[in-house]
This record gives sequence, C-alpha cells and structure tokens, in this order.
Amino acid sequence: MLSEELHKPMNGANQSAVSEFVFLGLSNSWEIQLLLFGFSCLFYVSSMMGNLLIVVTVSSDPYLHSPMYFLLANLSIIDLIFCSIAAPKMICDLFRKRKVISFGGCIAQIFFSHAVGGTEMVLLIAMAYDRYVAICKPLHYLSLMSSRTCILILVVAWIIGLIHSLVQVAFVVNLPFCGPNVLDSFYCDLPRLIRLACTDTYNLEFMVTTNSGFISLGAFFLLILSYIFILATLQKHSSGGSSKALSTLSTHVMVVILFFGPCIFVYMWPHPTSHLDKFLAVFDAVLTPFLNSVIYTFRNKEMKMAMRKVCRKFLEVKQ
Repeated sequence: MLSEELHKPMNGANQSAVSEFVFLGLSNSWEIQLLLFGFSCLFYVSSMMGNLLIVVTVSSDPYLHSPMYFLLANLSIIDLIFCSIAAPKMICDLFRKRKVISFGGCIAQIFFSHAVGGTEMVLLIAMAYDRYVAICKPLHYLSLMSSRTCILILVVAWIIGLIHSLVQVAFVVNLPFCGPNVLDSFYCDLPRLIRLACTDTYNLEFMVTTNSGFISLGAFFLLILSYIFILATLQKHSSGGSSKALSTLSTHVMVVILFFGPCIFVYMWPHPTSHLDKFLAVFDAVLTPFLNSVIYTFRNKEMKMAMRKVCRKFLEVKQ
C-alpha cells in the first residue's frame, strides 16, 4: 500500500504532473540511521569549520597572498558551498518517516551541484597549471600567474561551471514526470531523475553521460598526465626543492582522485548498484570536502604555521 501511494502523482488535480519526489533515504535501520547521523554531523561540521579556517587564514596572512593559496582559498569556498547542497537535508531527513523534496528543490539541487562541481573541476585544472608553472617555469611564475590571471581563472571557472549546469538542467526541467516519483537516494541526481520521466530518455541519458562522465574522465586523465610530466621534470631539480615540490604535488593528486573518483563511477559505470552509489554519494557530499581541507592543511607547513597564528589571535581576542 505504501509503495502504491508513493508512486501516485502528487498533484490530484492534474494527473500528468509530479509536484514532489520522495527519497527512500540511506537505510531503514534505526541503528544505522543513528550511526549515519553522528557520522554526517561530525564530518559536515568539520568540513565547514576546516574550509572556513583555510579561507580566513589565507585572507588574513600576507605571507599566503600568492597564486597557489588564492586558488586554494577559492577551492575551500567551493567546498563550503558543495557540502551545504545535499548534506543538511540528508541529516534532517534521517529520522523522518517520509522524506520529500519539491520539484523546484530537486532541480535546484541538481543545478547547484553541477555548477559547483564544474567550477571545482576547472579550478583543479588551474591548480595543476599553477604547479606546472612554479616547477617547470619558475623564472616566469610571477608574470604567468599574476593577480589578474588568477582572477580571470576564477571568473572563467564559474562561467564554465554555470554553463555546464544550465545545459544539464535545460534538458531535464521540461521532461514529463507523470508516474513514479520515488528516488532511491537521499538527494536529487540526474541519472535517477531522468529514469522517472514518462518518455524515452535514452538519448538524454547518453547526453548526460557525455556531458558529465566523459568530460570528468577526460579532465582526470589530463590532470594525471600533467602530474606525470611535472614529476619527470622534478628529477632534474635538487633534492631539497624536489622533495618540497613533490609533497605539494602529491597533495594535489590526492584531492584530484577524491573529486573525480566518485563522479566518474556514478556517470560512467554501466551497471551501478544502489548501495555503492549511496556510499559514494555520502562520501562525495560530506567526506570529500573535509578530506580536502585536512590534506591541504596537514601536508603544508606554511598553512599549519599560519593557522596556528590565526588561532592564537582568536584566543587572545576572546580572552
């Protein structure tokens, strides 16, 4: 009876439209929900505080006013936005018997997640270029990575992210949704939403795979190849400078794998499983923004020193 009720169109007057979607959530077990609630709250708050601390530290410390830290601070801002798109509703829905989202809210989740995701993708490429210039063309670094260039990179990244998202949403917003309205997830994502449309969506699914999957895969391999090239260049440098550059580079590689791994799997894997999809979605929504801040903090001596100064100043003001 519950299944039949959930699959009914929500608009009684107009049987051709669905006004809201129902999430099945992550689990029906009370113990697992309690565990997920603690896990999600811990890492969501940690993600927010960690990335906010990075932004404040880079903004307040003049020694960190360089292209690399400018891009890092903007990556933290993106992570702040990204982890706030789906995680708060997921946490609130954990103990709700009926988890619903309006059609407009669902489209908004898709729009913002793809806009921020596309922007982060471009920003990660820009950060790889920054490391390439710093290691391979150190004498031209200040001219190639000037303040104007950094701002231009940021503007272009947001424009590309917004265009990518608008293209995705434009094909979905006018789809006819007249039948099932149940999503086996805790947030709205394109692949599952498209499958609920009352029309043949094969071409649309292929477009989404091309737009999100192949672009992510291509960008990932491009970044990995660029890092391999930089590593080859590092062999010509002295051991001292090489070890520091290698540490910075390994940090970037870890963040790239964390960002692109779940994205490529969700959009490229031909036979997705619901449980694995949900695990990767939780990982991407809550854990990845936290790990980004941790990786960039604990593997960077300058950042750790600057954060200690900020914390000392904060404590002094509080006292």
